[in-house]
Amino acid sequence: MARKIGLDLGDVRIGVAVSDPTGLIASPRETYKRQTPEKDAAFFQKIVTEESADEIVLGLPVNMDGTEGERAHLAREYGEMLKNSISSVRVGFLDERLTTVQAERALISADMRRDKRKEVIDKVAAALILQTYLDKLKR
Repeated sequence: MARKIGLDLGDVRIGVAVSDPTGLIASPRETYKRQTPEKDAAFFQKIVTEESADEIVLGLPVNMDGTEGERAHLAREYGEMLKNSISSVRVGFLDERLTTVQAERALISADMRRDKRKEVIDKVAAALILQTYLDKLKR
């Protein structure tokens, strides 16, 4: 089974997570600072190649009532850009409601300082998104 890449898309930063080769465990990889669409695509192409990934899963920021607003629309546009730029992978979406809140709670319960939490929150949220996706695949 090929690895999967999970993304927590933000306006400034993107949290990145990668699965293990068996597709059982998602791990935070890094936080990427967004640049131009071309540079972003090149960055993610490099990760796809390094990790031998076959799929990118983006968190889809759905409203609490289940509707898709402007943020979800932007995530879908970004996913389309990745799909058009990196033909070797599938691009999918996963409802990411409350993943950042879950990540924040996990880091607080791990007694992580606020300044350190700020550094890792995006990649931890990406790992939660990817882990949820991997768990759904197993079912």
